[in-house]
Amino acid sequence: NTKGQVVNDDGPPSNQSSPYVHSFVKTLQSAGHVVSVVLPHVQRSWIGKAHFVGHVTEPTYFRPGTLHEDDGTTHERPLPEGAEEEEWVLVNGSPATCTQLGLFHLFQNRGPVDLVVSGPNYGRNSTALFSLSSGTIGGAMEAAVCRRKAIALSYAFYSRDHDPVLIAGASRLAVKLVEHLHRNWSDDVDLYSINIPLIEGVEQNKVMYTNVLQNYWASGSSFQEIEPTEEKDGGEPSKQEKEIRQQTIAPSDTAKSLKPSRHKHMHFKWAPKFTDIHKSIEENPPGNDGWAIKEGYTRQTEAGNTPLQSAPRFYAFIDYQDPYVQPLILSAFQSQLSASSYTLISSLSELPTPETPLLQITSYETLDFSHLLAHYTTSFANAYIIRKALIRKHYLAHTVTSWLTKNPDSPLKNHVKPTLDFELDYAEFLEEALLEAYELHESFARNHDRKPVDREWWILKPSMSDRGQGIRLFSTEDELRAIFEQWEADLPETDSDSNSEIEAFTSSLTNTTSPPFDPTAPILSATKLSLYAETEPETKTNLTTSIITSQLRHFIAQPYIHPPLLFSALQNHKFHIRSYVLAVGALRVYVYREMLALFAAESYSAPGEGDPNREAGLRAHLTNTCLQDGHGKRKGSVRPFWSLPSFPSSSSAPDHLPANWHSATYTAICDTTSALFRAAAQGQQIHFQTLPNAFEIFGLDWLVDAQGEVWLLEVNAFPDFGQSGGEGEGRGVVRGLWEEVVNVVVREFFGLGGRVGGDEEEVDRGEGRMTKVLDVDMGRS
Repeated sequence: NTKGQVVNDDGPPSNQSSPYVHSFVKTLQSAGHVVSVVLPHVQRSWIGKAHFVGHVTEPTYFRPGTLHEDDGTTHERPLPEGAEEEEWVLVNGSPATCTQLGLFHLFQNRGPVDLVVSGPNYGRNSTALFSLSSGTIGGAMEAAVCRRKAIALSYAFYSRDHDPVLIAGASRLAVKLVEHLHRNWSDDVDLYSINIPLIEGVEQNKVMYTNVLQNYWASGSSFQEIEPTEEKDGGEPSKQEKEIRQQTIAPSDTAKSLKPSRHKHMHFKWAPKFTDIHKSIEENPPGNDGWAIKEGYTRQTEAGNTPLQSAPRFYAFIDYQDPYVQPLILSAFQSQLSASSYTLISSLSELPTPETPLLQITSYETLDFSHLLAHYTTSFANAYIIRKALIRKHYLAHTVTSWLTKNPDSPLKNHVKPTLDFELDYAEFLEEALLEAYELHESFARNHDRKPVDREWWILKPSMSDRGQGIRLFSTEDELRAIFEQWEADLPETDSDSNSEIEAFTSSLTNTTSPPFDPTAPILSATKLSLYAETEPETKTNLTTSIITSQLRHFIAQPYIHPPLLFSALQNHKFHIRSYVLAVGALRVYVYREMLALFAAESYSAPGEGDPNREAGLRAHLTNTCLQDGHGKRKGSVRPFWSLPSFPSSSSAPDHLPANWHSATYTAICDTTSALFRAAAQGQQIHFQTLPNAFEIFGLDWLVDAQGEVWLLEVNAFPDFGQSGGEGEGRGVVRGLWEEVVNVVVREFFGLGGRVGGDEEEVDRGEGRMTKVLDVDMGRS
């Protein structure tokens, strides 16, 4: 059975000042628990977790008498060894002092204490005004800081008639709750505070968990002025406590009639106005601790459930709007958090109050950013509001170029290909759009007399497209112009009668139930529709449609990476690496170690060996799984990165490529990710605005060339986990990623203690599933 220690702030049993402790101790003992009792020798209410500096604490010894009778006796010396009579210890100190002495000095012969219960307090300890001053809670806090399980227990009375039946019922319920909490103690809880109302049938009433009501003294001073002729100590402390709880003390008329003077010699007596507390309870919505006690509840529970569950630390609105990833997120929460630490809700309207701790994990369009910005300390969401410096290709190019101008030795120099960006509405304006694209013109000149297989090839990407849409290869200006002309030729006429055609065309581009994706179809032939897009995609209601109708104005061109790293054991299919990056607050950045390799549908061939923009060519050059039959479900299209062969066997692979190229690649990815997010956060603060109460998962795509060099391809917000994860080992990668999200950010933000499995130092060293690559203070915490 439990070895418990009982302290309080009301002193030894007394019908006037401490009427409940004897009943509670006897009930604990009757349940078979070993109980050690150490109490203040007098009333010590309203003292919090204080110790008396310079004070020598002395014990006396109390032998309890008859229950509910003031016939206990106090003695200067303890009973001799072998005596059978029960004996408690009284000390001339605070409740916190009682806790310390009991834990470390007075009861050492009884073995370690399993649990400290402070109370039962003579009156409620609900709402912040009571709780922050309570000696009862102070005694429990002292146990908690000594790393002991602690419970503060209070009985809320409604009458000064100490009915033994009501007290006995409250004590039985208290013991049941204490036993349940001790058996089911939540790892992220240090102290529980229980308030039990002294009412008939309390054992059958609901037992309810509540938040502490934050309230304030609204009527000013909590002290009353008195004439110096009145007794200095204000009377006996236990009597004063009784009067305060009954609210019988009123400001004296003498005090009101005093006239101002330079200094009027006065005394002051503690006389708080509890009408402030009662008023605050009435003015606030239901669900707080003051309301629960007023209604006669201890804590709510469904019939047949256990009487008390661990306190939920936050409410979670989890609606990712993706049937692939939604169950993986929920599974991560179930495996990494106790069920009692959070409550799932289907709408923010279910929050008890706007200030209630809230986690939102949902689509960008669904996130309530107004709530996020209004509650920096309690609201947490899975996206930053502005991050275009990373996720839009032409902004990303500017982020890298600007940073390298000031930081020429940054890792970005060796891991991001030079990028040209331009704007174009119609193919006929291509020459004007490329007027300052000197690198392209020089390349076109070098390619003029070369065979296609010997040319320098470039890759064209619409800046705001995804899923491989609109990606084409070119080596001459004529080939580039032909790409745009073909898109325009495939576009429906845009006269006044063709709006319905345009809408139907745009809808077909965004229809997720369409047949397998055809990379040669006019997927980006909505060039002229870009003229209709006035708002940015991040702010539009229909995000998917707005991307299609606005993405074509901005384009980027980069040198095509040829040849890539290939493995003959994997039929020489080109692949890119998908890494998941977690950005937290303002700003820490982590790279998830478990990466994926996504393979093209066809074996690789040089871009000049055929038309790379026909279906067969694109299937060899583009590694997006959504371009493949069955929307990326081709067997072998997704593999765990660390399972790839150790030795590439393609003819283009150099002899010096090390067998540990996996580790070298991962190190390069971590270093480049760190530099990239630093560049965005510190160099592009307009276009990447971190928030202290947000996090986001980004999908970064990388390509390894035949020399083993790692190159960044793009950054994706809200990555398509289904396309990259699939149903095989990739699914476990995605599940593990969300487990790390819960461990790294959710537990920390909501104060749920250390991570499950490993520690933060392990993450810092790069030895866990997450590697911290950046930790900078952007001054927004």
